[in-house]
Amino acid sequence: MSHTLYAASVQRVQRCELAVPGSNPGMFEKALKSGVDFIFLDLEDAVAPDDKIQARKNVIEAINDLDWQGHGVTLSVRINGLDTQFMVRDVVDLIEQAGRKLDTILIPKVGVYSDVYMVEAMLSQLEMQQGLKNRIGIEALIETALGMANVEDIARNGASGRLEALHFGVADYAASNRARTTNIGGLNPDYPGDQWHAAISRMTVACRAYGLRPIDGPFGDIKDPDGYKLAARRAAALGCEGKWAIHPSQVALANEVFTPPPAEIEKAQRILAALKEAAAQGKGAAALDGRLIDAASERMANNVVRTAEAIAARG
Repeated sequence: MSHTLYAASVQRVQRCELAVPGSNPGMFEKALKSGVDFIFLDLEDAVAPDDKIQARKNVIEAINDLDWQGHGVTLSVRINGLDTQFMVRDVVDLIEQAGRKLDTILIPKVGVYSDVYMVEAMLSQLEMQQGLKNRIGIEALIETALGMANVEDIARNGASGRLEALHFGVADYAASNRARTTNIGGLNPDYPGDQWHAAISRMTVACRAYGLRPIDGPFGDIKDPDGYKLAARRAAALGCEGKWAIHPSQVALANEVFTPPPAEIEKAQRILAALKEAAAQGKGAAALDGRLIDAASERMANNVVRTAEAIAARG
């Protein structure tokens, strides 16, 4: 193992992150009661330009008036892009008026680390100004060719600050790369495999190297639960901790996929018990169910057990 290690700075259960348009306050309370781990109230793509200012007011009111913590929800807001006239007031108004109840800010279309640094500097100043005791985290959307080209640098530099997670924004990523598809997150029949595999894998490796959470993005067809679960299972197999939902009906699907099933937990516990017994006998490896298990098996089993324990603790 290298002497250079980046431990996760913040641990959160994030099996599913539900996107809720800030311009539709009628959806806020329904989202709150959906059983989701994470919610982001959206000020960006889901809000028309003429509705941006009112959406910001709606979101601030909802943050203050609804009991997010009491429902076990981690609360985030997706601000507008750094290239817009809305971003500055998004950050300032959110922190000045609702910063005490906000967990993270999600930055869209991050292309270089300085995008993250700009928001981090603003948060540091605003937290001091407001006397906030809570430290607001940052999550970044990797959804452009530039962002993916710089994903390792973004993760490496951000890991020492507020950055907690990277999200794969498949729709804008496809547009940025001029991929010939209008399908959000699904498989393309013209491509002989999973066209998002390389991008998600690269982002996930960058996250795991530097102690961040990798989260898969949206699946556009809310009438295709099987397609959603297939995309979620692919993301989980690559190491993602969770996936977006763009409709409350997708929350249970994500929770199912990203929650280790009882049989998997039981097997992981048996691996750990067998290796503990082997260690007591001075052995570094053991046999279980006809297969060799060793220290690498222990690390994989510990991942399963820790994930299950964190989900159970959430209640």
